[in-house]
Amino acid sequence: MALWGVSTSDESKPKWLTAEQKKTVFATDRGWVQLNGKGLEEVICAIGGLTGGSSTTASLGAATITSTDFVTTSFGEAAGGNIDVRVIFNEKVTVDTTGGTPSIILTNDQAGSGSAATLTAAYQSGSSTNRLTFRVTVGAGAGTFADGDGLTVGAQNIALNSGTLKDTGTTVNAGVAISATAGAAAGTLTAAA
Repeated sequence: MALWGVSTSDESKPKWLTAEQKKTVFATDRGWVQLNGKGLEEVICAIGGLTGGSSTTASLGAATITSTDFVTTSFGEAAGGNIDVRVIFNEKVTVDTTGGTPSIILTNDQAGSGSAATLTAAYQSGSSTNRLTFRVTVGAGAGTFADGDGLTVGAQNIALNSGTLKDTGTTVNAGVAISATAGAAAGTLTAAA
């Protein structure tokens, strides 16, 4: 069995990597690359034509979402602030917000009696990378999110809201589906007093 491959499966990422390391690996026209600690791309497995370069017939097909994670690791409901979620793709994507801003929904379990069952996080940054950041701002003591409430990402589609997500360098639309597994990868962000 090969250690890597050219296929539409995210499991074609180099097999010697852990699940956590795979979050920093994505496909380019040079092969599988990994972000090093300085934000630079290093080729870890050279495979020509992996993404198809500038052609519209990429070997991997449309970019797909491999995982999500909370960038914000703790949140005080009394102070309020920004809650950031990162959506990670298997290759670089370009976001065009000319027509509208893509968004995702965070579900609040309301275990602490917060008033909002859901919060909408809007696209914030990351175009031309494989990591898009979505942000929702919660007001201080607004009651929207209470001590003990837990936020999750969950399975859903990114709402494009007339914006677009495309494979970088191609005209192929990127996948917008966050699977149950990818959503669960973010875990839960629980509010503290």
